[in-house]
Amino acid sequence: MGILERIAEIEREISRTQKNKATEYHLGVLKAKLARYRAQLLEPTTKSSAKGEGFDVMKSGDARVALIGFPSVGKSTLLNTVTDTHSESASYEFTTLTCIPGVIHYKGANIQLLDLPGIIEGAAHGKGRGRQVIAVARTSDLVIIMLDATKSEVQRSLLEKELETVGIRLNKKPPNLYFKEKKTGGISFNATCPLTKCDEKLVQMVLHEYKIFNAEILFREDCSADDLIDVVVKNRVYLPCLYIYNKIDQISMEEVDRLARQPHTVVVSCNMKLNLDAMLDKIWEHLALIQVYTKKRGQPPDFEDGLILRRSSTVEHVCHTIHRTIADTFKYALVWGTSTKYSPQRVGLNHVVHHEDVVQIIKK
Repeated sequence: MGILERIAEIEREISRTQKNKATEYHLGVLKAKLARYRAQLLEPTTKSSAKGEGFDVMKSGDARVALIGFPSVGKSTLLNTVTDTHSESASYEFTTLTCIPGVIHYKGANIQLLDLPGIIEGAAHGKGRGRQVIAVARTSDLVIIMLDATKSEVQRSLLEKELETVGIRLNKKPPNLYFKEKKTGGISFNATCPLTKCDEKLVQMVLHEYKIFNAEILFREDCSADDLIDVVVKNRVYLPCLYIYNKIDQISMEEVDRLARQPHTVVVSCNMKLNLDAMLDKIWEHLALIQVYTKKRGQPPDFEDGLILRRSSTVEHVCHTIHRTIADTFKYALVWGTSTKYSPQRVGLNHVVHHEDVVQIIKK
């Protein structure tokens, strides 16, 4: 029996099994088996002798955004509209057959946007180049799921399921769970809060499924068996995700209003160029980028060429962005902006900067 058949059999058994107190251990073991088989499926089995055409694109710019969606939802049209790149777009499916990069210039940042081929149901198991598409998505900073507003809601859950299968967790935080394998001593189980979804017996059964008999595990929050498996497997990627509904010019205003009120969602029309500014604002917000300006002593700030950093960056990150040796000769910095109590404030390397702050670095 192949891996795909085993995965299908386990999925069928999980759907057949009733969820109650008596079956939670059985379901936990099934989920652990399922995660193990899926991990095997993602690993390349044999080394191919003939080199194929490369699919991944070199990472460039300040952030990378992957466009994922079913065929013919308007991914290439969006890329053509918001970047200077031309990607072939037509009214038939599978117009795009490889990964096409473009660059969005927004608020001084260069955001790399990848137009990926449309994926089909079963892409996580290798159908229609789906595995390469999803592998590129794992390396991005933000996933944009492009949806057709004229089609049913099921497309959203199908795409989420495909990404979930290959270990991409959308708009979730990593579980607050400490796990460390040991050489001896058995399984040490502790929790700092009451557990309702998991207990010691279930943890032991899941770990035994992965041939782990000596480990230290500490629950700092009420985690489920799925969270535990994610921590044990160690190949999960937690990415922010933005859902973009295209073709809103073809549906009613009530439907547009309903879609727009969903969390992490933007409604646009690429053909009529509707609401694209709000979409770029949302992309900036989900990427958690900020722009910081620098200032030389005795001169006005340089508002033309700002530094692009991540939210919660410190003055030390600003130094490394300018040049990696500046932090070694750093004496103090003067900061103007919303991160300070008064302007200018004299700060050290650990001071957290805000969007549109002005920083002047004084060296020894």
